Amino acid sequence: MGVILAKSAGFCFGVKRAVDKVYEEAEKNQVPVYTYGPIIHNEEVVNDLEKRGVHAILDTSELKDLQKGIVVIRSHGVEKGVYDTIKSEGFTVVDATCPFVLKIHRIVEEYSKKDYHIIIIGNDSHPEVEGIKGWSDPAKTTVLQTREEAEKLNFQIGEKVCIVSQTTFNYNKFQELVEIIQKKGYDIVVLNTICNATEERQTEAAEIASEVDAMIVIGGRHSSNTQKLFEICKKECENTYYIQTLDDLDMSVFQSIDNVGITAGASTPNKIIEEVQKNVRSKL
Repeated sequence: MGVILAKSAGFCFGVKRAVDKVYEEAEKNQVPVYTYGPIIHNEEVVNDLEKRGVHAILDTSELKDLQKGIVVIRSHGVEKGVYDTIKSEGFTVVDATCPFVLKIHRIVEEYSKKDYHIIIIGNDSHPEVEGIKGWSDPAKTTVLQTREEAEKLNFQIGEKVCIVSQTTFNYNKFQELVEIIQKKGYDIVVLNTICNATEERQTEAAEIASEVDAMIVIGGRHSSNTQKLFEICKKECENTYYIQTLDDLDMSVFQSIDNVGITAGASTPNKIIEEVQKNVRSKL
């Protein structure tokens, strides 16, 4: 049986940079190290960091009860107010926000000051989107991710609108939603802020899925980009399986197939990908 591993599988630049930064700070072992939220959506990495004394905090209100130290901002980024609060509480900020996400912060801040209504295409509850929202005027910021939401937009004709995207959003779906909004007669600036690595990963996953009998998508259950990879692969290959680690893989479903494709989300460590690949090759 053939096994095809996507070349783009695993850590993207931004995630690797953030994870490396946390381990670097933890190894110094001079002051307590915290991350603002789990550094990535992967339980294996988060648990390993916990063992090294790195704890994730979920809200700035927790800072008052913690020993002063370093707070690492994860690759998803945060709203402006979070930076200010962390510093005011006496902690040092180490910013590991992905440069592509930081670019969106700057865009949103700039166009918001120019009185544009900001439309963010993405998942409203995702940490990256929550951070982006924090750089624009809340009264003139809208988040959407479905056709229905795009069709319901009802601004005044000629309204100045700036459209950006969550970096991990599906590119084809982004284009579809933009086309709907463009027909409404607004004064629109469209900035495709989907990360190139995301586009490449999604395109490669779709190509592989269309050629194999079964597809394995590896990543954390709360990973937005992995969920989108699964959706893309499922459209091309009905036998697509979403797993977090090798323990989730039921080998029996692959007994009567000739080839398998493997891809993984941007927060999946190489160690897990290699374990799955080796196991599939050796047992099937």
